[in-house]
Amino acid sequence: MSKVRVAGFSVSVDGFGAGPEQSLEYPLGKRGPDMFQWFFHTRTFRTMIGKDDGSTGIDEDYGSRAMANFGAFILGRNMFGPIRGEWPDDTWKGWWGPNPPYHAPTYILTHYPREPIVMEGGTTFHFITGGIHEALDKAKAAAGDKDVKIGGGVSTVRQYLQAGLVDELHFAVSPVVLGQGEAMFAGIDLPALGFRVTQHVASEHATHIVLAK
Repeated sequence: MSKVRVAGFSVSVDGFGAGPEQSLEYPLGKRGPDMFQWFFHTRTFRTMIGKDDGSTGIDEDYGSRAMANFGAFILGRNMFGPIRGEWPDDTWKGWWGPNPPYHAPTYILTHYPREPIVMEGGTTFHFITGGIHEALDKAKAAAGDKDVKIGGGVSTVRQYLQAGLVDELHFAVSPVVLGQGEAMFAGIDLPALGFRVTQHVASEHATHIVLAK
């Protein structure tokens, strides 16, 4: 049975899922990349950027699972790019270049309509103006028997959690203190939402925690 999952989502020790002041220069916010040191060295990430090296072990195990068996993705607009308000033109096509890492239909939550963008490698970006339920309905239809990944950012994950629409969570808690940014857990009662910890294992770079209903 297909699931709606959050996977490979990095958070700081003090509960932030992104750094402050996201921009073209800082896609993850200032100091945001510090939370992803667990992933950058893995074989999965190195393959994504066209390299044939990378580490194995705990981080690779969780990193590969965070990209596996997904038939569709849902992203908030900030995850797609730094542009705010109306789309000025069709120039911006995401952070990832001509071949994004999704290789599946990817639904972008936005208030501003835009025609779909067909990219290399099987990714098509669809822009959804009807909210989280419309995006999830379309993603589930596209995914078939595979899972749907709520890819972020923080606001998008929080909306799906608060609506009770997520089946499984994997957080990579990095040994980083940001002090400010986008708070992942503020006002979120995970036990009340039905979640319990089902896995937890530490590597040199992060503690991987899986929660499920």
